[in-house]
Amino acid sequence: MQTLKELFKVGMGPSSSHTMGPRKAAEIFNKKNPSAHSFRVYLYGSLALTGKGHLTDFAVTSGLEPKPVSLVWEEKTFMPKHPNALKFEALDEKDNILDSWLVYSVGGGDIKDDKDFDNPPQTIYPLKTMQDINQYCKKRKMSLWEYVEEVEGPEIWDYLLDMWSQMQKTIDAGVKKWEVLPGSLQLERKARRYFKISDTSPRYVRRMHKLFSYALACSEENASGGVVVTAPTCGSCGVLPAVLRITKEIYELDDTPILRAMATAGLVGNLAKANASISGAEVGCQGEVGVACAMAAAAACQLEGGNNRQIEYAAEMGLEHHLGLTCDPVDGLVQIPCIERNALAASRAIDCATYAIASDDDNRVSYDDILATMMQTGKDMNSDYRETAKGGLAKFFKEKILRRK
Repeated sequence: MQTLKELFKVGMGPSSSHTMGPRKAAEIFNKKNPSAHSFRVYLYGSLALTGKGHLTDFAVTSGLEPKPVSLVWEEKTFMPKHPNALKFEALDEKDNILDSWLVYSVGGGDIKDDKDFDNPPQTIYPLKTMQDINQYCKKRKMSLWEYVEEVEGPEIWDYLLDMWSQMQKTIDAGVKKWEVLPGSLQLERKARRYFKISDTSPRYVRRMHKLFSYALACSEENASGGVVVTAPTCGSCGVLPAVLRITKEIYELDDTPILRAMATAGLVGNLAKANASISGAEVGCQGEVGVACAMAAAAACQLEGGNNRQIEYAAEMGLEHHLGLTCDPVDGLVQIPCIERNALAASRAIDCATYAIASDDDNRVSYDDILATMMQTGKDMNSDYRETAKGGLAKFFKEKILRRK
């Protein structure tokens, strides 16, 4: 597994795989080809099918500025190594190809080319499963966050503090805005509404309304192309910040336990990224919101006083009860059902933590088991339900709108 700095990243929404990754690739190719007169970019598979709603065209062209760019949308072509593929071509004045590069946006803002698939990136974590990590920590009487510190070094805390600060900035920005989100759906922001009604709600409901508000704030900022932290992706960026913020407020915590909980959440997300997938185009939304829920459940469980086994149980439940969740963005936008899913996953994460705390430590399904299950489920899932907007809610919602017309 790589450093948590490769999991938690600050970037522009609405999608880590459809905007952050392609823009990063475009900037690399642009820098490599300063003499190019223009560029041609082929977008394949999921990038082509939902790229316009996800602002992939804007991400690519802005990364190749100031040269002219022509985009070719290959919606029916899926490259073998990942559903999110794009090919760059650098052209001279006569449109002769000077250079080309096939690259994949694999989730969380990461990119890979053929060489990267053959030679995986350098890892810093010696243990690769939750079982091995828990056994290691048990022998040394360590918490999971202490294991992260041992591997990453003390400098990880400054980095996590930066990520936590940005998460809070995103929440604070999102709860103040009241307007329609960009795109064809004309969806109204709801974070501010939930935040305002929390003041007059009964005590328990007040906390839930604030939790929803914080998750919605991040997700709505993401949907409008705002600045968010991948946790583990842009599309699932609201779950962990909302859970951390509401827990901090309830228990009146300082930043130290929050950062430790982020480290544990990052470990949970890292295992998913390394041993399964966090790409909606590869495994559906179970790899995005499902993993985000697992991360947030682990963080909440730790903050509530759970031990390592209970933390694993909370994370396992958070993902288990999102198994099979499809990625079916209506009209290719990261809005319906994505925004609402973040709010409800935040609530489920806290439920999983609370449930795990009261458990008898006899959970039969491990986090490693559920990651393997999630990956296989994603492989078995019809491609229409993996970020192509061709099936599920995206299909039936669009058909309803067409019937009304």
